[in-house]
Amino acid sequence: MSATVKKSELLKADVIKHLYYKNVLSLTDLSRLTQKSLPLVTSIVNGLIKEGQIIEQGFAPSTGGRRAVMFLINPEYKKYIVAVAMDQFITRLTIYDLSNNKILPTQLVDLNMSAEDSADLLIEFINNCIAKSNIDRENLLGVGIGMPGFVNAEKGMNYSFMPIEDGNSLQGYLVEKLNLPIFLDNDSSLIALAELHFGEAAGLKDVLVVNVGWGTGLGMIVNGNLYRGSSGYAGEFSHIPLSNSDTLCSCGKRGCLEVETSLLIMVEKAEKAVNAGEPTIMAELFEDKTKHHADHFLDAVVKQDSVAISILFDAAFQIGKGLATLIHIMNPERIVLSGRGAKAGKMLLPPIQQAINKFCIPRVAEQTSIVLSNLAEQAELLAAASLVVEHSNFD
Repeated sequence: MSATVKKSELLKADVIKHLYYKNVLSLTDLSRLTQKSLPLVTSIVNGLIKEGQIIEQGFAPSTGGRRAVMFLINPEYKKYIVAVAMDQFITRLTIYDLSNNKILPTQLVDLNMSAEDSADLLIEFINNCIAKSNIDRENLLGVGIGMPGFVNAEKGMNYSFMPIEDGNSLQGYLVEKLNLPIFLDNDSSLIALAELHFGEAAGLKDVLVVNVGWGTGLGMIVNGNLYRGSSGYAGEFSHIPLSNSDTLCSCGKRGCLEVETSLLIMVEKAEKAVNAGEPTIMAELFEDKTKHHADHFLDAVVKQDSVAISILFDAAFQIGKGLATLIHIMNPERIVLSGRGAKAGKMLLPPIQQAINKFCIPRVAEQTSIVLSNLAEQAELLAAASLVVEHSNFD
């Protein structure tokens, strides 16, 4: 392939990526985003139209001059993405087209990431879901996977979960078994990217995205880009030693924020309250075995169960205390509460704001808005899909 052809193919992929994130764009928009000349972008777009990858979508709203033609990815373009969102116990999967329409509804499987056979169980789950979708594997661009732990995205390794024999990379093992392009990343980093591209961090430069889940993760947007740190492990918010207890954390240290703020701890407290006979609707909810206790707990919060709210309040206050520290360090424009726990909705905001008011210098704190994600538990799936888009040439 000549250098000219290669540059053309790269620009084609770049145009599709921008349309994927922004949905509808004009030629002028695409020229600005790709930093390429308008004639060159026009030529590339015309080629993509001939190939059936993008289509025209009417005109932009009138601003007094000639209305620009708008373009979007062709809904009939038969390319798909497998998106996988993992936590320590439950794995979710859906298949999207390039318009982010779900071709396969979200599938769930109980999968303990610490189990020795967890990688093989994941492979079986992915294969079963692909078969269920009836999509030709040749039309799959790849599989994007978000997962907790110390994940090195470049090396395809997870140093916390899903060990592979002989020190081989998890990514390499999955590629070998599934015969598909595989891309994986830390769940909190991906959730931050989802908020940057599709959610409450869009268009902002400096944002903290809190992943309220089994752990308490953090993704940091700095100057409009995901900040990973020197070795890719930035954002270990849950292991800041701010706990009031001396409880041993899963990381092996004591006093971590996670031992008071994780969804796992909240559920454990809820189960103890039910077993102690406290008056709560969770006693009835927990009898339903079709959903995890975490989901029942969050449902109880939404229904304003007093016991559930009390448990959430204590954890959220500690999260706010940790965020007060980060606000002093980073001075972010916005903090986004995302991830599975964001399902609790507005109940999360008062205790977090109360802690920030108590521990943060007002002049600094008043510069930062705190908002709930509009993506919530879908954030990781969307970002897992975009992980594939970022690495695809759309052949």
